[in-house]
Order: sequence, then structure tokens, then C-alpha cells
Amino acid sequence: MIFWIHSIMLSYGWKRRAIAFASGCIGALALSPLNVFPLIAVPLCVGVWLLDGADSVSLKKNSRRATGWPSIRAALGIGWWIGFGYFVAGLWWLGAAFLVEADQFAWALPLGVAGLPAVLACFTALGFAAAHLCWSPSSMRIVALSLGLASSEWLRGTLFSGFPWNDIGMALGGNLVLGQGASLVGLHGLTLLSIMIFASPAILADQRRNGERLRHKPFWFAIFVFGGLAAFGALRLSTGTVGNVEGVHIRIMQPNVPQDAKFRPENKEAILRHYLELSDRATSPGTAGLTDVTHLIWPESAFPFILSRDAWALSQIGEALKSRTVLVTGAARMEAIEGDQLPGESRVAYFNAIQVISGGGMILDSYDKVHLVPFGEYLPLSDWLESLGVRHFVHIPGGFQAGSMQKLLPIPGLPTAFPLICYEAIFPGLLDPSIRDEAGLLLNVTNDGWFGLTAGPHQHLAQARLRTIEEGLPLLRAANTGISAIIDPYGRVITSLPLGIEGVLDGALPRKIEPTLYSRAPLGAPLILYGMVLLVFLFSRRRN
Repeated sequence: MIFWIHSIMLSYGWKRRAIAFASGCIGALALSPLNVFPLIAVPLCVGVWLLDGADSVSLKKNSRRATGWPSIRAALGIGWWIGFGYFVAGLWWLGAAFLVEADQFAWALPLGVAGLPAVLACFTALGFAAAHLCWSPSSMRIVALSLGLASSEWLRGTLFSGFPWNDIGMALGGNLVLGQGASLVGLHGLTLLSIMIFASPAILADQRRNGERLRHKPFWFAIFVFGGLAAFGALRLSTGTVGNVEGVHIRIMQPNVPQDAKFRPENKEAILRHYLELSDRATSPGTAGLTDVTHLIWPESAFPFILSRDAWALSQIGEALKSRTVLVTGAARMEAIEGDQLPGESRVAYFNAIQVISGGGMILDSYDKVHLVPFGEYLPLSDWLESLGVRHFVHIPGGFQAGSMQKLLPIPGLPTAFPLICYEAIFPGLLDPSIRDEAGLLLNVTNDGWFGLTAGPHQHLAQARLRTIEEGLPLLRAANTGISAIIDPYGRVITSLPLGIEGVLDGALPRKIEPTLYSRAPLGAPLILYGMVLLVFLFSRRRN
């Protein structure tokens, strides 16, 4: 074993890059749907050994650790190749979206499958470079890697509108028991702990230097933290009992409509008929369609037309619902807004929205999506890219306009909902603590039909589930092709519909629980953890 570790440390050139890339690919197996969380240790331990090798070269050339460009460039390269492997293996399914309309987008498939991972890997590279600047032969270098890489992951989820998909913290967050720690420190806190725990085995390969006694305190501390997380999670789940909101009968409709030529405005009658017939389906001898349903939920972008401008569709929905059921559905919304150029000039803006519709077919309220998907719902640098023939996936002139702010959505007969459209559910801390007490549930509508029967929808569900643990709120999730689910505030899936089938999901609404520590301080809680780890690191450096 020591021989192989030394071989990794002393590798260079394409051998070093291949080792880094392969380890990153293996690390992605820690994510959903496989959730083999110990495998995240492979890229982290390999990263430590590769940085050790890069650092040893610098030590041979200088009596003090080199911090010049050659050593930093080596650390950047190690981090980039590990990140590139991790994101290629974790996000390969994005390629499916480019094949939905292959005649228009197949040419750009390499940009999604390799281009995006190449960009995201730059954050991993920054994390490794930051760790290298504080590197040392001592076992505390594990803490340096944890702080550097966790900080770069935080930046990845924040800068340029953020893309925290498959954050390293999901290695712990994807496991129901270990993920309970998110109620204390959130996703970013779990990321710091994940790196510390799963990188620590690397120091077990350390050898004595000049008779110095080996110190493995960070490893044993990591074991203690891991055991503490497991014990906390098991205790929280075993004592966490949740009742149901009285008088609420939820039905979630999963139509499994493909994202192809059938989903066009000219097919609106057939699509709406399919929705209404499926929603009114009796699922057992004890159910009678919509008769007993108080709230019907349809997924994101359910219609290939503007529902609020279509009186016929609203009348059909109102007739089906009558006065007993409230419909909550995803729908594109349009409105005239004041133009940017001339006073009094107006233009039409389109929004990706959730709309609440009463039994009579009247739209009561709506929420507009704030975090739009780049290239999917809008085109960054649109003037330049459109001149090159690039356009976004959705068939909306000019793309969607972002909503003004995250807000609560009142729904008659339900506790106030905090709406999350599609990939808004992957962002931690969106629910402002000042309005958290008013919220009674998380409502996530999504359309993962772009990605087929791949790992993508499973990863999306895992990240949405972690929001329930962070906030202490139940989740109602309606997905076009799946996975639709009702999840309690501890992250337990009460009932769900598998990926790739059509059907309806009936269930009660779990009650919310007392606010979690993280929900009270979504920024402060993980920062306190980071600060404590940083103080320990600085104290250890000074003592050494």
C-alpha cells in the first residue's frame, strides 16, 4: 500500500493528471443515486498525496516551503483535474438535454458534458491552491485542505448566480442519518466536515521524519466527528415524531410528458385532457378521484401555452375542480412591463411561475422564479452569443425574466408555502429567517424531463430533501417525469412516485417542526464552524 501511495506522490505530467482525474470520477460515486459516501475519500486522500508530492519537490529546491508560481501552478493543476473528473462523472447526464431537440442543440453537447465541468473545476483548483499556500508536513495539512476546498465550494455556490449542484457536502447530505447535521450547520458546514473526515485517512500513510513521533490527532478527531454526526442523526430521527395537518388531502400529479414535439401549443387540448383525466384517477377502491382531494399539485411549466391568457383552459380546469379543490401548478406567465429605452414604452416579459387556481378557475396568486437556469431559461451575454447562433433551450422569446424576490406563497387551506421552482431547490439558505416562522412547508415544482432516466433527477431530489432537514419544514414535490414525493421535516420520504412513470400521489401534509439552528442563522451557523476550525488551525501553526 505504501508503495502505491509513494507512486501517487511522485507522479508527474500526464500520469499525475490521469490519477487526479480518475480519483475525481470515483468520488462522484458518493452522490445519488448510488450514495456510496465513503468513496468521496478517494479524491480527497489522493489530493493530499499529490499535494505532498508537489510540496516535496519545492522542499528539495529550497530550505523553506516554496510559494512561487511553479508550486502554485502544480496545486492548481492537481485541483483542476480532480474537480474535472468529479464533475464529468457527476454531471454527465446534462448531455441528455442537448439531445431532446438534437437538430438544434446536439452540436453543443460537448460544451455541456465537458465544458461546464471544466469551468466548475476551476473552483476546485482555487481550493487546492489556497490549501497549498498553507501546506506543511504536519498532519494539520488536512485542516488546510478542508478550509481551502470548502471555501471554494462556497464560492461555487455563490458567484455568478451560483451553481452548488453536487457540493462535496452532499456526500454526507445524501445519507439520511448523517445529513441530519445540516439542521445545525447547513450544506456548507457539511462540506467542511466532509472534507475533514474523508481526507484524514491520508495522514495514516505519513512516515517518521528524523525520528519525529507521528501525530494522527486530526484522523482520530475526524473519527470522533463522524461518530458524533451518526449518533446525532440517529437520535434525531428516532425521537422526531411528526403529525399531519388536519383536513388536508394532497394529490400530486406526475404526467410523465416527454420534452419533444408533442409538447407544443397545437396539442394543448390533448395535454390538458391528459392532466385532468390523470388527476381524477381513482388509485384504490377507497379513493374517488378528486372528490376527497383538497389540494392538487401539478409540476413546473405544465403547459405549452400561457395559462393566464387562455380562458378555455381555465374554464376546463375550473369545471374539473369545481369548488372543492385548489390547484397549484407550474405555468409560464407573461405581463407587459415598462421598456428600458423610451418613457411609456412597454414590452412583454415572460416568467417561469407557480400559480394558485381556485375551484372556479380563478388565479388567486403566483410566484415568479428568481434563480433562472443559465442557457436553459435565459442566455448570459445574449447579444454576443445570439450573434454566434446560440440560444437558450426554452421556446420563449428572449427567455424568461427573473422574479424580483423570494417570497412566501399563500394557498387557501394550506400553511403558507415557500415556493422553489426547479433548481432553486439546490440553493441552501434561500428562506429568510425573518419570515421562516410564517412558512409551513416547502413547495417544489420541477421538470426534469430534459434529463431522461439518468442520475440527474435522483441528485435533484437528494438536494431538495436536504432543504427539509435544514429548515425543519415538510416538502411537497411535483416533478413532470419524477421523482415526485412528500417528505417530512426530517428528510424522511413519506411517499413517492418513481422516475419515468405517470401517476398520482396521494398523501397527508406533515406538520413543520421547531426552527432548526441553521434556519435561524443560515449564514452565521456555518461561519461559526469555519471560524472554530480556522482558530484551531492557526493555534496549531503557531505552536509548531
